[in-house]
Amino acid sequence: MSTDQLDAAVTLPGETFSRVALTAASIGLLKKLWEQHGPLMFHQSGGCCDGSSPMCYPAGEFITGDSDVLLGLFDIGDHEQPQPLEFWMSREQFNYWSHTHLTVDVVSGRGSGFSVESPEGKRFLIRSTLMDWNVPKLEG
Repeated sequence: MSTDQLDAAVTLPGETFSRVALTAASIGLLKKLWEQHGPLMFHQSGGCCDGSSPMCYPAGEFITGDSDVLLGLFDIGDHEQPQPLEFWMSREQFNYWSHTHLTVDVVSGRGSGFSVESPEGKRFLIRSTLMDWNVPKLEG
C-alpha cells in the first residue's frame, strides 16, 4: 500500500492481489460522509445512471445479490474505530473490467443524485489501470 492510496483486502477466492483502491482524497470524503450517513458501501454498475461512476450508498441501502461481485473490502477507520466499506460491482460489468485495477478518486463536480456525495459538490470516479496478467472471468 502506498501512502497515496489504500488497497482493498482481497475478496475473490483464489486471488492474491487487490483489485480496487481508494485515493487519499476519496478516503477524506468518505470519512466525512460516514459521519453524516453512518456505514457506507460502493456499487459499480454498468447501467444508465452515471455509467462508470461508482455509487456510494449507506451500507445495506443498495441490495446486492448473485448478480454482484464483492471486489474488495476497505477499512477507512483506525484500530479503535473500524469503518468497513465494501466495494461491489455487477457481475456483467466485472466480466468487462476483469483485466483492470480500479482506483476510486474524487473530483469537483456534481455526481448522481443517488450517490451520497452529490450534495458535497464532489463526485467519485474510477481511474483504471490494465493489469499485466491474465485474469479469468467469473461464471454467472
